[in-house]
Amino acid sequence: MGISVDTFFLELNGQGTLQAQIQQMIAEGILSGRFHVGEKLPSSRKLAAHLGVSRITVTLAYTELLANDYLTAKGRSGYFVSQNAPVPPKYSPVQKRDENVDWSAALARRFSDGDVLPKPSNWREYKYPFIYGQADRKLFDHANWRLCAVRALGHKDFASLTGDYMDQDDPLLIEFIARHTLPRRGIAARPEEILITMGAQNALWLASRILLNRNRTAVIEDPCYYALRDLLNHSDCKVSPLAVDSDGLTPDALPDETDVIFTTPSHQSPTTATMPVERRYELLKRARELDAMVVEDDYEFEMAFLGSPSPALKSMDRDGRVIYVGSFSKSLFPGLRLGYIVGSEPFIREARALRSLVLRHPPGHIQRTAAYFLSLGHYDAQIRRMSKTLARRREALDTAVEQYGLTVAGRGIMGGSSLWMSAPERVDTTKLAQKLQSQGVHIEPGAPFFNGPHRPRNFYRLGYSSIGRDRIAPGVKLIADAIRSA
Repeated sequence: MGISVDTFFLELNGQGTLQAQIQQMIAEGILSGRFHVGEKLPSSRKLAAHLGVSRITVTLAYTELLANDYLTAKGRSGYFVSQNAPVPPKYSPVQKRDENVDWSAALARRFSDGDVLPKPSNWREYKYPFIYGQADRKLFDHANWRLCAVRALGHKDFASLTGDYMDQDDPLLIEFIARHTLPRRGIAARPEEILITMGAQNALWLASRILLNRNRTAVIEDPCYYALRDLLNHSDCKVSPLAVDSDGLTPDALPDETDVIFTTPSHQSPTTATMPVERRYELLKRARELDAMVVEDDYEFEMAFLGSPSPALKSMDRDGRVIYVGSFSKSLFPGLRLGYIVGSEPFIREARALRSLVLRHPPGHIQRTAAYFLSLGHYDAQIRRMSKTLARRREALDTAVEQYGLTVAGRGIMGGSSLWMSAPERVDTTKLAQKLQSQGVHIEPGAPFFNGPHRPRNFYRLGYSSIGRDRIAPGVKLIADAIRSA
């Protein structure tokens, strides 16, 4: 008895090559128990015609499954599910059990009550995805990233792939950051002053755990990166929100009890304001007077297509009180979860020890792949390509916003990948975002970025890193129409 050709279909936006998708379909059919030992697969000719692919694609998929013992070939009879194919596990669906634990008493801490900015998992299916911080597959250099990943799997890199770095990092990646990335921001650092992290979020967590306790006060910007605020609220420290103006954080307004200042001077999150150089010196002076530490999140400096970014706050620091946080999430892709933290050696020593206690180190293969991608010039080429594309999209967005009468509350002077917008005060952008979803439009409500119980409800963010230029104007028109009718 054979397996019907109608059992097979390719997803419209399936992941991987056609050959890989066919392999996966067959393997999943065997592992799920739908395809049984001895059953005959459709001929390569029939399956190719059914799927609309070349016959060689199906043949290569069958050959790979044959090599992995999922299939067996019987002369001219074709391919069959192998006797040695993995046997699907036998189990009954787990029924929900009655539990006797009083979780309201058992949970010593709660972390699920923080602010979450809704990002639908199917955002790529939206026709107008004004989403921030996601990668555009058209701009990512898949081919060279794959080559670097394969190279990092080679015998030469066996130690970096399989070894336990303990509290250390890939020396090639550290060297590239020290010699190439940081000098672009005017920062000079030794390897002992750099630590690889699982993205900027992990770096901010490390800094908060090392620099703060229940007797210390952290100043954050208002509005700010909402995950930072929630992180600090769970750190037992005192959190003091400080309103930003058109130039970012105001040094004179820092309270006397400040111990640590968290700031995004080059590209304020989320307003995109850039702190002038004069104010940066004022901030460092005020921090010195308070004997406070400064944590600088320089999260989007690579996206400077409108002009050169201002020098990093860390580059102006002569006291060693600035902790610098960088990330490859925006310039490569967020799923990479790779960032770095730069500080004086005593601080990095503690950060290294704390990271080792929690996760040892980011995976060696990921670090070595990134090191190759960066050092071989692929990263710089991608940044140039992204900058050109973002510049065109930004131009289209600026034009559409003006044409349809939307109000910009903040636009980065050096570039970036988003605009901070405001609607009339009567408009609740959380409800607006929900309404727009039915029209294939995704915007990000601004309320989660603000502190306190009485947050402004009329702000929102428009990201343009993942929306095609030709779809920007129609999407903005839908937003404008929805605001007028709200």
